[in-house]
Amino acid sequence: MKLYLLRGLPGSGKSTLAKELGGRHYEADMFFVDKDSNYNFDATKLSEAHAWCRHSVMAEMKAGEPIIVVSNTFTQAWEMSAYFDLAEELGYQVFSLIVENRHGGKNLHGVPDDKLEQMKNRFELQLLPVKEIKMEDVFNDEKKEDLKKFINEHKNGK
Repeated sequence: MKLYLLRGLPGSGKSTLAKELGGRHYEADMFFVDKDSNYNFDATKLSEAHAWCRHSVMAEMKAGEPIIVVSNTFTQAWEMSAYFDLAEELGYQVFSLIVENRHGGKNLHGVPDDKLEQMKNRFELQLLPVKEIKMEDVFNDEKKEDLKKFINEHKNGK
């Protein structure tokens, strides 16, 4: 079972890619679409929209949906943590993909340019925890030998 988390700025093509991946697709913006398919964004309900998205994904996971795609901006790691926790709890493999605007895409939701710039400036590329590397770990003889062994094994296709 797979969970795809698509990250990127508005207009980058997240929703388009989500449709290509198949499965069940959710994004917080869906919360603002009425029964007549009109998009009515209300910033005061953004927290509610994200809660709806998470709960919808959780329900799909509990039902055993094999492929779930979530396409939100996810500019910072904490915005994805609930999805990682759900995936771990319910046995889903997670793929986090950054979608970039390389096709001249349009911002269909009317996000103002200054807000786009703010999102761009806070976008975290590194989401996984990075282990602190200490000099003694890098330079002691045992670590050097372990690294050489690892490299040689992978050169030989092991």
